[in-house]
Amino acid sequence: MTTDESAAARPLVYAHRGASYAFAEHTRAAYLQAIADGADGVECDIHLTRDQHAVLLHDATLDRTSDGTGPVADRTLADLRLLDFCSWKGARIPDEYGARSEQFLTLPELLEILRGAGREIGLAIEFKHPSPYQLKLEDRVLEVLSAAGWDPATSRLENVLVSFMSFSPDSVKHLLRSVPASAVCQLVDDVNVEEIRGQLRLGALTGGALANVMKAAQAEGERILDEGAVGMAGPGISYVREHSRAVRRWLDSGRRFRVWTVDSDSDVELCRELGIHEITTNVPSRVLARLAAGSRPAR
Repeated sequence: MTTDESAAARPLVYAHRGASYAFAEHTRAAYLQAIADGADGVECDIHLTRDQHAVLLHDATLDRTSDGTGPVADRTLADLRLLDFCSWKGARIPDEYGARSEQFLTLPELLEILRGAGREIGLAIEFKHPSPYQLKLEDRVLEVLSAAGWDPATSRLENVLVSFMSFSPDSVKHLLRSVPASAVCQLVDDVNVEEIRGQLRLGALTGGALANVMKAAQAEGERILDEGAVGMAGPGISYVREHSRAVRRWLDSGRRFRVWTVDSDSDVELCRELGIHEITTNVPSRVLARLAAGSRPAR
């Protein structure tokens, strides 16, 4: 790529849990909207059900995004099919995006949607830890992908380019045994003890202990990036603002950057100025519009 071409290039835009600004996250409607918006790729989070199906949910529990309650891992796929994963968002689902009963997705169902995009599209899969199934989570997802025709050498499934990411260094190191480093992203972010305690409703001692574990994982993730063990760095946008030296060091060393969650115009401009390769956002249509003038995607 020439200097002029590089200057004209724009970051790729990945839809965070689908176009989650418009429809409930991880639903069929959210992913179909992301494709319609022109997103270069989509992001999803994976958990395993009790009967070992890979399903699209961010939380380990059902309470926030459904009318169910309790751990995802305690439910079978059939159980989850009976729940409502849409009403909390308050958005009307167009008929062409499927019935309410069709909104909850497994990984194979998302793959089918992306295969039908009619163009090349990326899929960024995040493994959520701690998982009661530990690293069986990664193994099961790779089994599902392989059964669908995924090629580990290229990390491609027909028109879908698949990449993998986690905050867990153990997950990342496990993935590197089966997946090219170029397709593996180490996620990093600062650990906020008070935020962790508040979100999980933990006491001071338990919250502090969990924060220490998370800080150790963050330090290990940063070491993985410093050593160049993976091809992709995945910091949050706040991390990018607070750790400019580390970001510049990793960029200069050839790490590809996928930054999340970038929704504001100022953060989009910061990413463009830094030369960030991929932006993950809840509002892909707006970010694409912001980037559109005089630019093209950086592949």
